[in-house]
Amino acid sequence: MSETTLRLIAAYTEEANALRARFFAENAALVDKAARTMAVALAKGGKILFCGNGGSAADAQHLAAEFVNRFELERPPLPAMALTTDTSILTAIGNDYGFDLVFAKQVQALAQPGDVVVGISTSGNSPDVLAALRAAREKGCVTMGLAGRNGAIVPLCDLALLVPHERTALIQEVHIAIGHLLCKLTDHYLFEAVVELGPYLDAG
Repeated sequence: MSETTLRLIAAYTEEANALRARFFAENAALVDKAARTMAVALAKGGKILFCGNGGSAADAQHLAAEFVNRFELERPPLPAMALTTDTSILTAIGNDYGFDLVFAKQVQALAQPGDVVVGISTSGNSPDVLAALRAAREKGCVTMGLAGRNGAIVPLCDLALLVPHERTALIQEVHIAIGHLLCKLTDHYLFEAVVELGPYLDAG
């Protein structure tokens, strides 16, 4: 391996590790609040819907699978789905109404009040993700966003988890780490520390 290659690897991993450490040092309480919100929604019979484009579509599917199958804890399946997987629905909506509505129409069809809708967009400005969150608000859902430094996604979210960086790849790496922690903490609240959810369940 050349010195140039070693320098590239070292520089990339150093930047990625620093970003990850900074995000969780500054946002641990917000990640916990997001997971607790998911746990409350699931405990009340709701579900979690994920959407995103490209790599964020893959993250949506990845995280939905962790909830439905399992993350680390052996527990019953939890209701979650990615709105990125049904090609017939996606192409029908895209063809008839335009790509901007491929997620929003699914939210209108599938979401119920109290569900959690998670939009993933590194730019924070993906039109189809924004439309999905607007539809979720209209349906009485809790809205969450995983994004980069900022964007139009923020005012549409009850909880916005923003990774303060410009590089898409590094933002995505932190997004999946956030997603894994949301799975882990949601499992914790639902199956290991149920008593901690009590006040939030009683609150409505």
